[in-house]
Amino acid sequence: MKHGDTVKRTPLYTFARTCLAWLFRVVMPIRAKNAEKLPQTKSVILCCNHMSMTDPIRLAFSQKRQIFFMAKAELFRNKLISAVITALGAFPVSRGRGDKTAIYTAKNILESGRILGIFIEGTRSKDGNFLRPKSGAVMLAHNCHAPIVPCCITPKKGKKSRLFHSCYVSFGNLITEEELDIQKGTPSEYRNASRLVMNRIVQLREHDLGRTTHES
Repeated sequence: MKHGDTVKRTPLYTFARTCLAWLFRVVMPIRAKNAEKLPQTKSVILCCNHMSMTDPIRLAFSQKRQIFFMAKAELFRNKLISAVITALGAFPVSRGRGDKTAIYTAKNILESGRILGIFIEGTRSKDGNFLRPKSGAVMLAHNCHAPIVPCCITPKKGKKSRLFHSCYVSFGNLITEEELDIQKGTPSEYRNASRLVMNRIVQLREHDLGRTTHES
């Protein structure tokens, strides 16, 4: 099994990270917090809130490892967009039903020691407020015995992230399989585990909003 820094990045991701970093820092500035909480040498599920199409880019530049994102299937309908985001490591998932192909791909990512990125709310928030978490991330964590790292993107001013405006990208403590407390894989266990992850993300937002208020 390959792990962390021994797993090669996709070529387009490497090009963007190396040659276009200056551009993204100007267009989508971030202040990464506690990025060291993301393990550097093993598989992990990164669970984050979702407000903007720029969220994957902000996450990519907030830490060193490549994140392989589960993205809604609708984004892959356009051939050009599909080619680009696939080359960057994204893969499609059909929402609202069990997508066996997406689940297989996600398991393969984790089994090969990489980071699986999941926006736990399942869709973008239109107003920046948190939505109800979905259970897919904790189901994969349980079935693949993978830990979860909560992450929150918090705009320094306002509820929505915007271009040329800075955001905090904060990482929380690792959530172990034991903390998720999924014994039999029942729907209620998955819901409770999803709420636990979402609560950790909420705590990160509250902390960063306090920092924003203090700095303003």
